[in-house]
Amino acid sequence: MKKRVLALVMSTAMIASVLTACGGKNDAPATDANNNASANTDAASNDAPAADTNSDAAGNDAPAADDANVDYGTGEITIWVAENVQTFTQDQIKAFQEANPQYAGYTVTVEPVGEGDAASNMITDVEGGADIYGFAQDQLARLVSSGAIMPVVGDYATWVAEQNDAGAAAAAVVGGTTYAFPITSDNGYFMYYDKSVVTDPTSLDQIVKDCEAAGKGFYMEINSGWYQPAFFFGAGCTLTYDADDAGNFTACNIDYASDKGLAALKAIINLKKSSAFVNGSAASNATNCAAIIDGTWDAETLKSMFGDNYACAKLPKFTADGTDYQLGGFGGFKLLGVKPQTDANKMQVCMAMAQFLSNEETQLARYKAVSWGPSNKAAQQSSDVQADEALSALAEQLAETIPQGQYPNDYWTLATSLGDSIIAGEYDNASDDELMTVLQEFQSTCQSYAQ
Repeated sequence: MKKRVLALVMSTAMIASVLTACGGKNDAPATDANNNASANTDAASNDAPAADTNSDAAGNDAPAADDANVDYGTGEITIWVAENVQTFTQDQIKAFQEANPQYAGYTVTVEPVGEGDAASNMITDVEGGADIYGFAQDQLARLVSSGAIMPVVGDYATWVAEQNDAGAAAAAVVGGTTYAFPITSDNGYFMYYDKSVVTDPTSLDQIVKDCEAAGKGFYMEINSGWYQPAFFFGAGCTLTYDADDAGNFTACNIDYASDKGLAALKAIINLKKSSAFVNGSAASNATNCAAIIDGTWDAETLKSMFGDNYACAKLPKFTADGTDYQLGGFGGFKLLGVKPQTDANKMQVCMAMAQFLSNEETQLARYKAVSWGPSNKAAQQSSDVQADEALSALAEQLAETIPQGQYPNDYWTLATSLGDSIIAGEYDNASDDELMTVLQEFQSTCQSYAQ
C-alpha cells in the first residue's frame, strides 16, 4: 500500500515529500532528444534515504518490503541538462529504471538546455518547463520566488545536507529550506602556477616577486565582479543582496567602506603596480605566464603550457598594512531542481530520479565522463578525483568562498569600472582618505541598486 506518501506542505504550490517505495513493472525507457542513447548500468543503484530502504545482496539500496506493492502508474517526465551531459543523463535514467521497475512506467525525455537558459525558461513558463532541470546556484532565489521549484524536505533534505560538502549544501538552501539536489562543486577559481618559478604558492607577495625575477607574468582579472571580490571577501568584507518574492532587490549588505575594504583596495592597487601583473583570466590568451587565477575549465590548456612544472593551489594570502589575509571569492555549484507537481505519484518519481542523478555513484560516473567535479563528499574522496590537481585545489579554495547569489546587472558593470580605474593608475598615489571616498561611492552605488 502507499505507506510513505506524506502531506502536502507548501501554501503556494501543491508539493509532497514521499519516501522511496516500490511498485509497477511497466518498462518505458528514457529517451534522448538527440536519439543517441546507449545504456550505462554502472550507476544503476537507487540511493534512497536509509530510513526507507533495505540492502539487497548486491549492496544496492533496495525498497522496503512493506512498500513493495506501491503502483506509481504511468506518465511523462522531461529533464533539462547541459548538452554535454545529455546522453550521459539519458543513459543513467535508463539504467535507473531498469534497476527500479516501480518507476519504469514513466517515459523520460532528456533535452539539452543549459543551466543558464533552464532557469530563465522555467521562470518564464513554469507549466511548460521541465519536470527536472539543472541550473546554476545563483538562480535559486529567482526560481523559488517564481514558484518554479519545489522544496526538498524530510529525509531528502537530510540526505542533501549529509551527502554533500558544506558549500554545495548551503547553495541549495533559501531561507532555511532546501530546494535542490547539488550535483557539482567545481565552479570557482584558484591558482595554476609554474613550480619552476613560484617558490611559495601560499604568499601573493612572494609569487609576484618570483614572477618579476623570472620576467614572467602573474595573471588575474581585477576588473571583474567575479574575481575582484577575492580581495574584499578575503579581508572580511560583505557584499550580498536580498530579494523579495517577486525577485526585486530589497537590500544590499555591504561594508566595503571600512578598514577591511581599504586593506583590500590597497592590495589590489599594489598588485597592479607590479611589472609582473597582467589583467586576465583566460589561459588561451596568456603568454609568458608563471601563475594565473583561473578555473577548472582551463586545466588542460595550462597542463600543456606548464608541462612537467604544472601545479595548482588554492589562492594565496595577501598582505596589507602588515596584516595577512587569505584571498576568498565566489564559489559556484550546479544543482538539480524539481518543478512543483500536483500528482503525488509523479512527484515521487521525479524526486527519486533527481536524487539518483545527484548521488555518489552518478556524480563519480559524471566526473569520469565529462570531468564535472563532484559535490558528494564520498565521490570527492575517490582516487580519480583526488588525483585531479585542479579539483583538489578548487576544493580547498571553496572552503574560503561564499556561494554566488543574485546580483544586479549593474553591479558587474560597477566592479569592472573600479578595476579599470585601478588598472589606469588613477589611485596609484591616492591617500587612505581618498581611497575611502572611492569605497564609499562604490558602496553607496551598490546600495542604490536595491532601492
